[in-house]
Amino acid sequence: MMFTRKFLREFFRKFDRSPIPDGSGTLEQSLFKMPGSPEIESLFGSMVPYFDTSIQPREELMQLKLAEGVYSLLHTNEQFFPTLFDFNEPWKIDILEFLNENYMYDLSMEDIATFTGRSLSTFKRDFKKISDLSPQKWLIRKRLQVAYERIRETGRPVTEVYAEVGFKNLSHFSTAFKKEFGISPGAATGVSL
Repeated sequence: MMFTRKFLREFFRKFDRSPIPDGSGTLEQSLFKMPGSPEIESLFGSMVPYFDTSIQPREELMQLKLAEGVYSLLHTNEQFFPTLFDFNEPWKIDILEFLNENYMYDLSMEDIATFTGRSLSTFKRDFKKISDLSPQKWLIRKRLQVAYERIRETGRPVTEVYAEVGFKNLSHFSTAFKKEFGISPGAATGVSL
């Protein structure tokens, strides 16, 4: 059972807040085993028929089951009040710090947005504030700069370096490298720009 932020906001909007205890802190752990309770057992017992994939529950019934789930949690532990109804923005990770540490991995823009605590549209908007380049072009430039430094400083073969920095294709890497630096990757050994 999953409660979306949208569902919890709507639930909270209609919810009688008088039973919310003052000063109850949020739950410290993020995963724990629920204690057996009549409410929880009844809730999941009533959902057993829907575990058969040929039976599709109606949307209205599922909304009622979600509401029943929230009430069951609230009755089980008062610390669920501030935990379930915390609508602060999720924590965001610094985009450049994340990209500088993970540029070599094959991550989609959706993956990067998720890992930095953003929706894709928010990620794109935030990225525009820190770079004139698109995220894809920024990644390519970062990979090329790191490759250039490794080739120049260590003299390691291009065939080792290109994959380490996140390129999948040697030909694409060579073309992008020459376009960026004006020399072929093989000619970069010992050269300073």
